[in-house]
Amino acid sequence: MENQKTEWKRQWRDEFLKSICGLANMQGGTLEIGRDDKGVAVGINNAKELLEDIPNIIRNALGIVPSVELHTEDGEQIIAVSVQASGTPISYRGRHYLRSGSTTQELSGHELDNFILRRLYRDMGAWD
Repeated sequence: MENQKTEWKRQWRDEFLKSICGLANMQGGTLEIGRDDKGVAVGINNAKELLEDIPNIIRNALGIVPSVELHTEDGEQIIAVSVQASGTPISYRGRHYLRSGSTTQELSGHELDNFILRRLYRDMGAWD
């Protein structure tokens, strides 16, 4: 089941960088490419190309380097993009995202200020 740390997609699209950003800004997690919305393995056709492209796309857009691995399930190829929680706020195109439940939410206004301040104070050891 999709949740705060797991998201499934049938194929790769650069718009999923928002989800990866959200995972990095929370506890980390995994984006699995080649699964339908129910988590059933449907596979991908261009796995070799994606294994080379996805780490570079993520590094260039977000400044982080995830683990990108190929798995086979029920004869279908699935790519798992595993993202570690970041100690500093990560943004995508100047916007900050968080995973909340099974959704990716954009932070703005007071929520964004609070998120950044919590990270700053936590790093200074002044906030839980």
